[in-house]
Amino acid sequence: MTAPPISRPSGQAPSEDGGAPGPRPLPPSSAAQLPESRLYSLKNKLLGPPLHTDQLEHERLGKPTALAVFASDNLSSSAYATEEILRQLVPAVGVAAFSLVVPITVAILVVLGFLILSYRQTIKAYPSAGGAYIVTKDNFGILPAQIAGVSLLTDYILTVAVSVAAGTAALASAFDALAPYRVEISLAFIVIIAFGNLRGVKESGKVFAVPTYFFILNMAVLLGWGFARMFFGDLPVQARAPGMVPFGQAGMGLFLGASLYKVLQSFASGGAAVTGVEAISNGVPAFRKPEWRNARQTLVVMGTALGLMFLGLSILAGKVRAAPFSEGTPTVISEIGRLVYGGGLAGNILFFSLQAGTMLILVLAANTSFADFPRLASFAAGDRFMPRQLTKRGHRLVFSNGIVALSVTAAVLVVATGAKVDRLIPLYAIGVFTSFTLSQAGMAKHHLRLREPGWRTGLVINGGGAVLTLIVAIVIAITKFSHGAWVIIALIPIIVALLFRLNRQYEAEAAELVSEARAAAEAPILRRHSVLVLVNDFDRSAARALQYARTLTPDSLRAVHVAMDRRHAERLAEEWRRLGLTRVPLELIDCPDRRVERSVLEAVADDLADGNTEVSVLIPRREYRSLWHRLLHDRTSDRIAKVVSGLDHANVTFVPYHLGSHIPTPDEVKRVHHQPHS
Repeated sequence: MTAPPISRPSGQAPSEDGGAPGPRPLPPSSAAQLPESRLYSLKNKLLGPPLHTDQLEHERLGKPTALAVFASDNLSSSAYATEEILRQLVPAVGVAAFSLVVPITVAILVVLGFLILSYRQTIKAYPSAGGAYIVTKDNFGILPAQIAGVSLLTDYILTVAVSVAAGTAALASAFDALAPYRVEISLAFIVIIAFGNLRGVKESGKVFAVPTYFFILNMAVLLGWGFARMFFGDLPVQARAPGMVPFGQAGMGLFLGASLYKVLQSFASGGAAVTGVEAISNGVPAFRKPEWRNARQTLVVMGTALGLMFLGLSILAGKVRAAPFSEGTPTVISEIGRLVYGGGLAGNILFFSLQAGTMLILVLAANTSFADFPRLASFAAGDRFMPRQLTKRGHRLVFSNGIVALSVTAAVLVVATGAKVDRLIPLYAIGVFTSFTLSQAGMAKHHLRLREPGWRTGLVINGGGAVLTLIVAIVIAITKFSHGAWVIIALIPIIVALLFRLNRQYEAEAAELVSEARAAAEAPILRRHSVLVLVNDFDRSAARALQYARTLTPDSLRAVHVAMDRRHAERLAEEWRRLGLTRVPLELIDCPDRRVERSVLEAVADDLADGNTEVSVLIPRREYRSLWHRLLHDRTSDRIAKVVSGLDHANVTFVPYHLGSHIPTPDEVKRVHHQPHS
């Protein structure tokens, strides 16, 4: 005999154990054909059709594309790190600077080597991404994690500003007429990169892959050609020219006359070359499977490429004696290009190719920040330390709000500094070396805590890396303090304090909302339900609210008008009678003191007085399309909702009417025009 079917309420499915029904599976897409807004249609045209959440898995990157997306910041720093070293040394020791640039570069590359080895450990131990933030949080707790996170986020913002400013400088080095427009060009670059990222991970990878490899190819040609000419003794030397930084007087001693402080200062400036090393560890989930292995291999390729380009460029700079210019253009790399390639058609083609590649990689280096800033911000937002809007993926499965926030902040920084690299560099490296130190120290504690196979080797690598990056961070803080590093040093604790304040707010809200939530949902229903519809005029918005109120089938339903103007109230009552609105009685509440919120509160309290009534207050609310329209109208309804919702068993519902959804006829316009005003 067949068992009778089990009936259940619509929208529920039986549980697996036969107990209380649970939620049913998600329904298929709606069959209703609804028109899309103009804004959404424009977004589709600009960014492409929206990606389904299930497609997130297919937005993963292969190693060649991932290198372009995550390593462009790190690789591009080879284009200006040598120049920043020379900018500190040349005014101090003159031509002796060209003998010191290579040893200082080697010292920076030692730091780079430790960082590459350290982050290989991090990627394997924490393949879920997050880099310094997650490592520090897991091993040291919330406060150090926020310091690491804020340090990285500020560094990502500075990376965008430095990258577009340096790219603009490369462009102006090839075309002098563009130099006065460096700010405008830099802002245009930010908009272009943001747009590319808003189109999605794969889209941005495709856009940025070609320029990255084009730059690497140009650097290979430059270094190959330059070393060949150097080997054959055919490499020219740059003559001093007007506009170069002033040459100091060379001396004798360990540092050829330069003080230890000046050498450390140049080391700190060149330290910008290792920024971006952490980017791959922050973006491990973006790699194809096996994510951690592909990320580690890409990290090694990135570090090797940077080391070869940075060292090669410093050697050539020392040989040709390419000194920086005070205004930042022409750049040192462009001077080296002109000297190595010489004149002639082939030389000019190669020079402009080098400048194009340098400009593109420097500008697109900002893409590393656009790939990592939104992801890192989403981790912090998920822990309730940043606005929760940063956790949401947008139209093309990217963290759109993070991309927009990064763009705006970097643009403000570009305008404030006039898009000059030398004004941005002092702000640049302090944040990232702080996060380096916390990350490596966290990994050292991770090895001591878990003692996994090979932990001793990992402890030596990460412990040594932590000590080394701490020393570099201290050097940068001291030598760059008066040049602008104090801004970042002061800003980081201020931002951390603000994030903790935001976290307390989120935690308090969550605690209040969760507290006794089930008891409230299962509380017995009161016997009566009374609905009040607030009415100022009888118009389309009020009529919609009244219609909705009737669908609630309450025990008591009435319209309420707070009468601050007696004549207006009398006209409304007369219109109510004339239209025969007998289903809903109109109640007039005298309000001579014009305290509308208080009058409504008293009316609701009267209904609640018997202890058996649930009261719903419906407030018609006009919604305006334009900001200036919204500014012309007050928000009395918000104040009413605030005071009424403080009462137990009193609920407020806004019934919106969107102005502009109905086009009035000429007769309607004429009738309103001739209506007497109160």
